[in-house]
Amino acid sequence: MQIEDIEIETAEIQLDQFLKWAGVLPSGGEVKALLAEGLIFRNGEKESARRRKLHDGDVIEITDMGAWRVKVQK
Repeated sequence: MQIEDIEIETAEIQLDQFLKWAGVLPSGGEVKALLAEGLIFRNGEKESARRRKLHDGDVIEITDMGAWRVKVQK
């Protein structure tokens, strides 16, 4: 699986904001639905919190969609 790096301009970002910023999902509602289905993972662990704070190096994977790594712009 290929992991796409997504640069952010802050030290941290919420999961739902990150997925919208990356252009993966258009709304927080879709993030909530995928979390409820157990399809979103953070660093290999099933994620349950839509507002989880992500930091540099965190990897988000959505089953059958792809994977993205948080990269803080230096």
